[in-house]
Amino acid sequence: MKVAVAGGTGLTGRHVVELLSRAGHEPVPLSRAAGVDLLTGSGLDAALAGVETTIDVSNVTTMKREAAVGFFDRAGRTLLEAEARAGVRHHVTLSIVGIDRVKTGYYQGKLRQEAVVREGGVPWSVLRATQFHEFPGQILDRLPGPVALVPAMKVQPIAVREVAEALVELAAGEPKGMAGDLAGPRVESLVDMARRVIRAGLARRRPVVPLWLPGPMRTGGLLPTGPGPRGAQTFDAWLAEAGGFAEHSPRG
Repeated sequence: MKVAVAGGTGLTGRHVVELLSRAGHEPVPLSRAAGVDLLTGSGLDAALAGVETTIDVSNVTTMKREAAVGFFDRAGRTLLEAEARAGVRHHVTLSIVGIDRVKTGYYQGKLRQEAVVREGGVPWSVLRATQFHEFPGQILDRLPGPVALVPAMKVQPIAVREVAEALVELAAGEPKGMAGDLAGPRVESLVDMARRVIRAGLARRRPVVPLWLPGPMRTGGLLPTGPGPRGAQTFDAWLAEAGGFAEHSPRG
């Protein structure tokens, strides 16, 4: 099966492309590096020729509502319109657990993306997943200064490769609509995770101070609310693996 992967060169997309290839499918990465622009539609029609299914893991790095909503709305509509022209039979989108409870600017963008998919006319599946194990490191990378103010919140992190496996499995089947919430095996403190990332040498050493936030983010709004599929790799196991890689990697 020929499967297009929007965001195929990103963190999740690279795993999706690899797993599709291993399963005997033909992945078609949709990215600017491949000559495809999701915002303008440049290169999309040619790239989608013969594609049966699209997996959308495209992303934008912003916490601003206007930027996030603008990106996911425009990119989603452009992609789905091109899929309809190409006769794509199944559109699979990766979303995030709890975005209807925790209303940050970025999550408002993901909600818009889900709405665009529902209204797009191409049969669809949406998989909501919890934060990846890389999440605390990404937060630390974005925080300047000698002290890291990290939100005091609970998350249930999952390995990005396990999310990619679930997306590939969805893509091989029939459209399911909302496919359920996929989460990691264990609830963790984000503050504690950030401190462990620093101790493992995966982020700049500095004090981590809890940032107390009001509302559902502090009270578990990003956790799954019911039973559902769970990943196997714990944050501890991922950290040992990532820390070992960092220790043996050449340093410039």
